[in-house]
Amino acid sequence: MLFGTLVVFLIVAMLFVGWLLGQSRRVAATNDPYESGIVSVGGAQLRISVEFYLVAIFFVIFDLEAIFIFAYAVAFYELGWMGYISMMIFVAVLAVALLYGWLSGGLDWGNKKRVGLAEALERERQES
Repeated sequence: MLFGTLVVFLIVAMLFVGWLLGQSRRVAATNDPYESGIVSVGGAQLRISVEFYLVAIFFVIFDLEAIFIFAYAVAFYELGWMGYISMMIFVAVLAVALLYGWLSGGLDWGNKKRVGLAEALERERQES
C-alpha cells in the first residue's frame, strides 16, 4: 500500500514539475514537424511504394533471426542436440519463407504483378 501511494505521488510530482517548468506559450514553430534537424518541406501525405515496406519487414524478420541465433550461440553447450535441431528447424523455416518471397516476386522492385508460388515455379520451368 505504501509503495503504491509513493508511486502515485512520484508520478503526480513529475507531472507538476513538468507543467511548472515547461513552455508556457506556444509559437507557430512548435507544432511544425521536425526530423533530424531538417525542417520538412511539403505535405506528409505522399505515396510510398510497397517495396519499402517489404524491405522493412524483411529487415525486422532477419534482425530477429540474428537475435535468436545469437541467444542460441550463447547457450550452445546447455541446449545440446535438441537445441541444435530446433535451431536448424528455425533457420529452415526462415529459409523457406525467404525462398517463397523470392519466387513469388516479393523481392522484385518495379511494377510487376505478384504471383503465387505455383505460378512462380511454373514460370521458372518455362524460362529454363
